Amino acid sequence: MGLFKMSDGETFAFSADIQQLMGLIINTFYSNKEIFLREIISNASDALDKIRYKSITHPEELESEPKLFIKIIPDKSNNTLTIWDSGIGMSKTDLVNNLGTIARSGTKQFVEAIAAGADISMIGQFGVGFYSAFLVADKVQVISKRNEDDQYVWESTAGGTFSVVKDETNERIPRGTKVVLYLKEDQLEFLEERKLKDIIKKHSEFIGFPIELLVEKTEEKEVTESEDETKKEEKKDEEKKDEEKKDEEKKNDEDAKIEDVKEEEEKKKEKKKKKIKEVKHEYEQINKNKPIWMKKPSEVSKEDYASFYKTLTNDWEEHLAVKHFSVEGQLEFKALLFVPKRAPFDMFETRKKKNNIKLYVRRVFIMDDCEELIPEYLGFIRGVVDSDDLPLNISRENLQQNKILKVMKKNIVKKCLEMFSELAENKEDYKKFYEQFSKNVKLGIHEDSTNRAKLADFLRYSTSKSGEEMASLKDYIGRMKPEQKEIYYITGESKSTVANSPFLEALKKRDYEVIYMVDPIDEYAIQQLKEYEGKKLRSCTKEGLTFDESEEEKKKLEEEKAKFEPLCKLIKDILGDKVEKVVPSTRVVDSPCVLVTGEYGWTANMERIMKAQALRDASMSSYMVSKKTMEINPKHPIVIELKKKADADGSDKTVKDLVWLLYETALLTSGFSLDDPAQFGTRIHRMIKLGLSIEDDDQKEDEPMPPLQEVKKDEEAAAPTTKMEEVD
Repeated sequence: MGLFKMSDGETFAFSADIQQLMGLIINTFYSNKEIFLREIISNASDALDKIRYKSITHPEELESEPKLFIKIIPDKSNNTLTIWDSGIGMSKTDLVNNLGTIARSGTKQFVEAIAAGADISMIGQFGVGFYSAFLVADKVQVISKRNEDDQYVWESTAGGTFSVVKDETNERIPRGTKVVLYLKEDQLEFLEERKLKDIIKKHSEFIGFPIELLVEKTEEKEVTESEDETKKEEKKDEEKKDEEKKDEEKKNDEDAKIEDVKEEEEKKKEKKKKKIKEVKHEYEQINKNKPIWMKKPSEVSKEDYASFYKTLTNDWEEHLAVKHFSVEGQLEFKALLFVPKRAPFDMFETRKKKNNIKLYVRRVFIMDDCEELIPEYLGFIRGVVDSDDLPLNISRENLQQNKILKVMKKNIVKKCLEMFSELAENKEDYKKFYEQFSKNVKLGIHEDSTNRAKLADFLRYSTSKSGEEMASLKDYIGRMKPEQKEIYYITGESKSTVANSPFLEALKKRDYEVIYMVDPIDEYAIQQLKEYEGKKLRSCTKEGLTFDESEEEKKKLEEEKAKFEPLCKLIKDILGDKVEKVVPSTRVVDSPCVLVTGEYGWTANMERIMKAQALRDASMSSYMVSKKTMEINPKHPIVIELKKKADADGSDKTVKDLVWLLYETALLTSGFSLDDPAQFGTRIHRMIKLGLSIEDDDQKEDEPMPPLQEVKKDEEAAAPTTKMEEVD
């Protein structure tokens, strides 16, 4: 790129290799080219801020141009895009210094500082953001006029040089700066009205000064027709009038005649005019929405919040809750957060945007996918956060490393929880919220250890005593029996399944309330939520479920344990490694037996959930699948009768058959899946045949099980159930 030869102009060399700098900006820091407009509008806003600030002490500074504005002018005939502001403007010295700053600081040092994670906030009229203009333009002109200086033009084509010349040719600017971008051939989309409007609305909607775009408008206009056409029309009208006069004379109706003549004259006048389309160019203000988060909450009406929410989110419904706040002190920022009425259909999609909070810095949009701003479980929260402390600089797209964000995140989470608390005060609103976002609350309990206790307050569950309503853990504790020390819960596939579970029998007998957890995510949440308000959460389906018992009850239990020990040992021998141990139970009343899992392993429900995972790790299952303990009910007739048979003959085939059948039915009633459903089916079919007195004479010769023992005819009447028990 050669030097610019301009009359009375000076050509300056960038003190560092500008080509390398351009490569750095274009290739490394900015992935989407549209941000050039955000940068230049942001600089224009800064320039307007400066003149407004200066005018406080020197009001005369505004006299040269009282209006403060930013104008965007696309010119399709010359392929230029102009951004014009009436800000403070730049003198010749400012142009040389400000638009050479980065080059003078040296590309090498600049790259090193960024690599070290530094936040380089460029102070001055133009920072690095200015150079993003070269993303879309191969030549840039900056025409600027400061109050105390002449009008100058800065120009560069991204080579190693730039020129500054006194402006004798361009239109006079009272005060301010015009940045003229000569767009590259493949970037002409940035001259399209729709594209420019979208970019301004996305990035610069809440700039505090009016941003006006020069738009093309087509209007329909009425114009008079040519004289020839008018004469022809008049002739026709006269002929028509003569005919009508004759008719009117016959009718002798003078009033009607006058009326008709008037109507025809009106029609004639109308016909003399025709509509044509006229193209006009005029300025249209784009940023009409004011940043309502800058106002005090008391100054904003409910309708304003609703209108802003719909603009922000494109939601057709109003929001469910809103939190408008500002944080002051060492860190200052303002925020406006909304809870939508319904969850997005793709809320937990892995590839979707992690959050919906728009981050602004001094009313300039930075990003809407800053993962460090809000945790994933609160990803449904919509809103804006505007900080004055974050730097507006080249690393804006790498803000994740910034410490300020960590403090902001902490405050945002705190305010979200406050908003949920306010929602919980209204039962109907909270019901709507919980229906849509209960999974998020539970995910928060799983992920957010800091706020786990607060989030637990927002949980709602159906219980054995809540009926159709849902109860909070606080409600549960309020209804606990005086002697009850733990919160009892059961996990399962559905409310009806858990409500009829054999695990609840002893608890129902004691009139203890049990929480029903039927959402798969409950399994994950409850692993982290060990207790609530000092009360331990106890699973009904795991080991460790004990009750306060009297000495007499304890003594009776010990006796039963000793009495049934031989049967327990026999069952364990028959089932082998299918169960870890067999013990008498205190948790079942009406069922003969259940299968419980270890206190720290997976429940039957969790095992079911993990088996359904498409991408599960099979190796993890091997050590997380809990060993099962078979608990038998010593008071149940089946168990008592089984004990008698076992005592009579421990090697009795009937005993073995019944033990397997009891084990497999216990698997089903306890929420597990059968290892061999076909074998279970065979046992049931055999039992049906015996019940129907069908002889099983088609038994396969090679079947491992021996034929059922014959029963004497005189015993059949005395023991009609014997054959039912003899199941293969």
